[in-house]
Amino acid sequence: MPAPILIAQISDLHIKRPGALAYGQVDTAAALARCIVELKRFMPQPELVVISGDLVDTPTREEYAHLQRLLAPLEIPLAAVPGNHDDRSLFRAAFPSQPYAQAKNALNFSLAVGPLDLVLIDSSVPGAPHGSLDADTLGWLDATLANDSSRPALLFLHHPPLVTGIEHMDRQNLRNASELSALVQRHPRARLIAAGHVHRATLTIFAGIAATICPAPNYAVALDLVAQLPPSLLVEPPAFHLHAWFGGAGFGEVVTHLVPIGHFQGPYPFFDAEGRQL
Repeated sequence: MPAPILIAQISDLHIKRPGALAYGQVDTAAALARCIVELKRFMPQPELVVISGDLVDTPTREEYAHLQRLLAPLEIPLAAVPGNHDDRSLFRAAFPSQPYAQAKNALNFSLAVGPLDLVLIDSSVPGAPHGSLDADTLGWLDATLANDSSRPALLFLHHPPLVTGIEHMDRQNLRNASELSALVQRHPRARLIAAGHVHRATLTIFAGIAATICPAPNYAVALDLVAQLPPSLLVEPPAFHLHAWFGGAGFGEVVTHLVPIGHFQGPYPFFDAEGRQL
């Protein structure tokens, strides 16, 4: 079997000005630095790193400048889409080489990685925590997916189009998910919807295909399914998603792996040199 195309996804970096802690608790800059170390030592190297929103926290020019310094050691090509904590104007200035589909408004674009298309969709609503795809974005997405029906496409956006059961986050998800669902169902080359926003690894089926939420490198939203807590965070083990696309019949297959960030014991062999189980 040919080697898969590997796309790493990181999300919700929430970089603050140097020295500041998110919610007074979490050093998100140090968390991103640890994540970059893990990405660089992962073998084989991903073809691309997608960052699915909330790259900074407030947002300010100072935070984006700090973000750029932190991302500089990555070396792997990256593509990024904004979240509700981002500012579109400052985001454009921070990533001037991204091929945005429009000169202003939503920061949508697509790019090819070998036989695979990555479609980055701006679900942010300026000044609001929830997500929505405006009419221009929906039209662009429809045209983009219709442009070449033979190539598989992975879709990335910040706001999940799905219900997680975490009430305060579900109020902030993608408000017009039904319009996205109808569009995806018209274009079978869409093979994955990959979101962020919730800071937790989550998986379901949406519009007949896999839909995932990427964990964060810093903290997780508390998994409170009965609304017994105020909106809260937990400092859980950090991770990122690795999407592996395997070519083959039809549009191939996509497998998503959760990759913990950190150093762990191993690898230890299962068998000795004579093939006996250890």
